Amino acid sequence: MLKSCLNGATTMTSSLEQDLEYAAQAGFSGVELWWDKVQAYLETHSPSDLKAALDGHGLEPVSICPLLIWPFRDSEPARASFESAVSLAPQIGCDLVIACPDFRPARLTIDEALAAHARELKDLAALADRHGVRLAVEPIGRHTLCAGSDDALDLIRRAGNPGNVGLLVDSFHYFRSQISDAELDRIPLDKLFIIHVNDTEDGAIDELTDANRVYPLEGVIPLDGMLGRLVARGYDGFLSVEIFRPEYWEQPGADVARQSARSLSNLMDLLSRHATAS
Repeated sequence: MLKSCLNGATTMTSSLEQDLEYAAQAGFSGVELWWDKVQAYLETHSPSDLKAALDGHGLEPVSICPLLIWPFRDSEPARASFESAVSLAPQIGCDLVIACPDFRPARLTIDEALAAHARELKDLAALADRHGVRLAVEPIGRHTLCAGSDDALDLIRRAGNPGNVGLLVDSFHYFRSQISDAELDRIPLDKLFIIHVNDTEDGAIDELTDANRVYPLEGVIPLDGMLGRLVARGYDGFLSVEIFRPEYWEQPGADVARQSARSLSNLMDLLSRHATAS
């Protein structure tokens, strides 16, 4: 059965404590913990405080995000941050972190860049595995190395197919990359760890940015068809609302969480009917 989740980016200007309160009030089953907010929270609280807060609100900590696979820049801070996150995760009952890929430097060929990326991913996967944590690679719309699920699966293969590494589907990024139905159909369900749900305003496909994201079913992405294919094949995990819209960030976080929950509920009803019809 599909499960509802709120990503902390959707309520970016709210604190972690507020994220938990708003998500619970809106009826979400889980939350994705925004890493910057978590670090700010831990300046004055302990991991056990965070675990108690999650339990008190009846929320599952679905993931910690976003972390970075960052082989082409100053990698040490990114690795240190990753290690802190995967060390924290089991202390709060979380078993998943989300990692975004780096961009290809002009000095490297695609194969050279992918090889470097794969080495970094292999090391991060081993680090996460030592803590019993899974890692989901997040393809980014029109990315130079990892724009969709085929790219992510290829990167995972190049890293040696670590058992704890899978991928994330984000409806906005996949729409921007114009990922085909056939590519979606090639995703092994055991490698699909989570789905990020959002929609977008209309506009030139190569000019859309995160700020164009809107609530599910309020834009032009064919969510029923795109995600319905995955649900019809048996995906029954979390659908997490992730919207980077400054206009929403100016509104009360509780209102944004409630509207996110309503929009997601309508989408889940559509997807359930899609699965039944299939």
